[in-house]
Amino acid sequence: MFFIMCAQVPVLLAGLILCTWGAFADGAGVSIVGGKEIKAHSKPWMASIQVKGKHICGGFLIQDQWVLTAAHCKGICQRLELASVLLGAHSLKNVKNTIPVGIESCKTPPTFDEKTKVDDIMLIKLKDKVKVKKEKVKPVKLPKSQKDVPAHTKCQVIGWGSTDPKGIKPTDVLQSVDVDILDRDYCNCLYKLYPVITEDMLCAGNKTALHDTCALDSGGPLECNKNVVGLVSGWEGCGDPKKPGVYTRLSKKHMSWINKIIKGQSNSTFEIND
Repeated sequence: MFFIMCAQVPVLLAGLILCTWGAFADGAGVSIVGGKEIKAHSKPWMASIQVKGKHICGGFLIQDQWVLTAAHCKGICQRLELASVLLGAHSLKNVKNTIPVGIESCKTPPTFDEKTKVDDIMLIKLKDKVKVKKEKVKPVKLPKSQKDVPAHTKCQVIGWGSTDPKGIKPTDVLQSVDVDILDRDYCNCLYKLYPVITEDMLCAGNKTALHDTCALDSGGPLECNKNVVGLVSGWEGCGDPKKPGVYTRLSKKHMSWINKIIKGQSNSTFEIND
């Protein structure tokens, strides 16, 4: 096995860390490990993307008929009649007063690459417009500026993924875990440039082992300073500080793509600032 030494370019772990080669898992179903339950309905834009009523991926409502998630969750779109989006939920078992909505279509960038995670982003158009309920269901406000997120920024990842790093079942209630944004050069060293962490991606982790996203949270939001700045894409392993999470950043490129798709089917757009 080939080893290299990665000097840390200011990040969580001090000194030098040993990097190894490793396959980059596709992240199809990642989970909150070492997190905690959040206050019920404190994130009213959260969406559970389901097949036959079973949670498969996370996502978030960005308009009354649009949900944003990860492109590698696109398998749910092969049989749209079996897929749905659950809104307004805190517990996946107690779905009283929640809003299940069918899926009309899925849109992914033609440049999406399953292996490299380039442009791992997907728009889901719901069959019906969602009636906003301020306390339980409302779209998230995406940041108007697509400025990069500096290393060391404190962030939060949210989802229903398994709380067991070896598990494949979703947790019942919505969880969150704290992560810090890491320097891209450092992450590229850890992953030996496979995948390459580009400017349209973010890398984040927690120096405490078993505090991470890990199965069934793909597509869920990465929130920094009370702004959703990205979504869960993938990584290698689960809860390993040396293999931090990789996220699709809501960069100018990705926001432009979102606008293009939505504008093509409605009169709504998101304002984009330089």
